[in-house]
Amino acid sequence: MTTDYKDSKWAAVIIALQKDDGSWGYFHSLAYPIKSNPITTEQAIRRLEILGYTIKDEPIMKAVAYLHDCLVGKKTIPDRREKLHNWEVFTSLMFSTWIRRFTTDDEAANATGKKWAEIISYAFANGVYDHDRYVEVYREVHNLPPRGGRLLDFANFYHISLVADLLDDQTALALIDYILQKPSGIYYIYDKQLSILPPVFKSRTASWYLTAIELLARYRNPGCREKFMFVVEWLERNKEPEGYWDMGVEAKDGIQFPLSDSWRTKELRIKDCTYRIEKLIKMIEV
Repeated sequence: MTTDYKDSKWAAVIIALQKDDGSWGYFHSLAYPIKSNPITTEQAIRRLEILGYTIKDEPIMKAVAYLHDCLVGKKTIPDRREKLHNWEVFTSLMFSTWIRRFTTDDEAANATGKKWAEIISYAFANGVYDHDRYVEVYREVHNLPPRGGRLLDFANFYHISLVADLLDDQTALALIDYILQKPSGIYYIYDKQLSILPPVFKSRTASWYLTAIELLARYRNPGCREKFMFVVEWLERNKEPEGYWDMGVEAKDGIQFPLSDSWRTKELRIKDCTYRIEKLIKMIEV
């Protein structure tokens, strides 16, 4: 099933809110009055990406240029500095991740990615995750003191996305195995163990689960995609007798779904669900 959601009302609303500098105001948080900031830059570009926008589209080009300027220090996001971790390390991670989701031609973002790839590769050098090695190289690469401060756990959306094309085959496989078995899943995406399938297919939880698998399926190293064949089998078991997928009305979260302008009819919901699942299966099997 093929379709185009770029001309949807959802995309039009988001693009109309984009500022001249390429942002949507605050970047990472919605802890601000809704009237002054109905959507963050991160939420906007995530939703536009889901709707099919790429670096070839002007709203994304403008957003990526803005993120580049923030990454190299030419601009500053208006968000309040968070105190739980090193703000500079965290913001460079966020900016670089979103830039590299759309283009790998940004040298500054690539440099950030290579730093994190070095850290993760060192932590998995023995074939399994070694936390002490992670802490050691994390502090060394980021020039942090040997003790104190909160370190970023790499099992989150940003790290997993950022280094998807930067790890050697052995490290990538070890990382995938680790993430699949991690009880808390991937932070910002899905907070349960990914090797355990959601108990209910027609649910928002199952949709979030697919978001995590979509992220991991970006790893193209030999052997990685085979790790997700159990997901393909689960999806095939949940296909309707007529040959389509329906994740139910509860899957609507305003992020992944809906893709169509509305879900007033079951047919539109089916179209959206089938489009997404067929796309994921193709990512895993090709």
